[in-house]
Order: sequence, then C-alpha cells, then structure tokens
Amino acid sequence: MELSDFSVFIIVTIVLVLIFAAKIFIIVPQGMEYTIERFGKYTRTVRPGMNVIVPFINGIGHKILMMEQVMDVPSQEVITKDNAMVTVDGVVFFQVIDAAQASYEVNNLTHAILNLTMTNIRTVMGSMDLDELLSKRDAINSQLLSVVDEATTPWGVKVTRIEIKDISPPIDLVESMARQMKAEREKRANILEAEGFRQAEILKAEGDKAAIILAAEADKEAAFREAEARERLAEAEAKATMMVSKSIAEGDIQAVNYFVATKYVEAIKEIASADNSKIIFAPLEASSVIGSIGGIAELAKEAMNKQKS
Repeated sequence: MELSDFSVFIIVTIVLVLIFAAKIFIIVPQGMEYTIERFGKYTRTVRPGMNVIVPFINGIGHKILMMEQVMDVPSQEVITKDNAMVTVDGVVFFQVIDAAQASYEVNNLTHAILNLTMTNIRTVMGSMDLDELLSKRDAINSQLLSVVDEATTPWGVKVTRIEIKDISPPIDLVESMARQMKAEREKRANILEAEGFRQAEILKAEGDKAAIILAAEADKEAAFREAEARERLAEAEAKATMMVSKSIAEGDIQAVNYFVATKYVEAIKEIASADNSKIIFAPLEASSVIGSIGGIAELAKEAMNKQKS
C-alpha cells in the first residue's frame, strides 16, 4: 500500500515538530547548570528543571557541575627552609558558584586548580623549617586555603578546604628525629628524677630539723624539771638543817647524833664513789649509826608532837 503525498507530508511534519520540540525544551538535572550561547556568544545560564530556548539560534555552551567536588593532590617533593627534603600530598575541596565564570574565565578548571594548589604547597611549606612543618599542619592548611581561594575567585570557584594528608621525611631523617625524641624524653626523666631526690632531701632535712628542735625542747624541759627537783631538795635540806640546828641549840643530843651520822654517811659515799678507790677499810661503828637513826626517829616524833600541840 502506497502512502499518499498528504500522508508523507503529515509524517514529515510530525518528525520536524518533535525535533523542534527537542531543541526548544532543555531539561537540566539537579546539581547542574548549563550556559546558553547564541551564535557562539554567552547569553545566560539555565538552572535545574525545564527551560525553553530558541532552537537553531541558541545552544548549550557548557554543562557545569555545581556540587562540591573533591580532588586529590598527587605527591610531590618539597625542600624546606632548613634544606630538608619531604614528600607531601593533599586533597582539595571546591565548589563552582558561578557557571559562566567557570566556563569562560579559565580553560580546564580542575587542571588549573590542581596546578595552583601544588605550586602554593611548595611555596608555603618551603618557607618553613621541618619542625614547623610537622607541628603546624593546621596553620599550613589555613594559609594554603587563603591563598588558593583568593586566586580562584575570578574563576567563579569557592575553595572550601585544603588538607595536607601526609608529610613524609626521608628515612634517615626519621631515624634522627626518633633518636632526638628519645634523648629528650630521657632528659626529662632525669630532670624529674633529680627533682624527686632534691625534694626528698629537703623533706629529710626538714624532718631532722624538727627532730633536733623537739629533742632540744625535751632537754630543756628535763633540765627545768631537774632544776626544780634540786630546788625542792635544797629547800628540804635547808629546812632539815634548820630543824637540826634549832634542836642542837636547845641541847638535844639526838639532833647532834643525826647531824654527825649524816656527815658520816656522806663521807663514806664519796669515798666509795671515787675512781681510784678499789678496797676500802673503814671502822664502822654500827651502834653509833643505829643510834643516830634512832635519833632521827626521835626528832620526827618530837616534830609531830609539836604540830599536834
């Protein structure tokens, strides 16, 4: 069955309408933006959703991903300020905020950001000593972010974060650093040990001082007690002597016997306690000593009778 000219016309018209409709309506996915060009010149940017353009006059220039992107920075060797060679790598997080600038201000956006980041890593880290490089990673990240973000602003890009992933010094340098760290730890340990000994000696000296003070106070108290005892003994002896003297004055023979016996016993005691005395021959008149003791008893009775009267 042959188609009539009218049927052919209808089919061709439908095909042309479909082609025309496909050129008019543009569906932009979420997270993307398209630049629209008219005869090769940028006119506008279309956002996610359905958009209408004039077919055959306007066309899609670039399709730009607007979501945040992650890009690895490959390893590279960096010479520090103190001439140490280290291997460094990192990662960059960035997001396109202006599709037109990202499309027309720079060619090959990701390649440009990568080379800019690697160059600034060498610049920033090359101005630091190795010790600073290993201990101030946050400061390095902040400085790199500030420099790279400022440089990429004309490209319609916002660099959100730059992180240094790994810093690898040479093996011999790592071993040297390990020895240095070990020596530093041993030094701190020796200092702490010496400080402990010093504190112990101080505490011991303070304890000895306190013991000496307490011993001196004890000796002082003992001397005071001994002096007080001697004073009381002297008072008692003086009172006894006074009583004996009074009795002698009154002609009491018992008092005389007491006084003679006392002096006799004291003399025997001094002779016996002498260092050069080994054997003592002394006439001891037992009856006289016993009589003297009896005299002491009589004196005591008379004193008690006087107190009662």
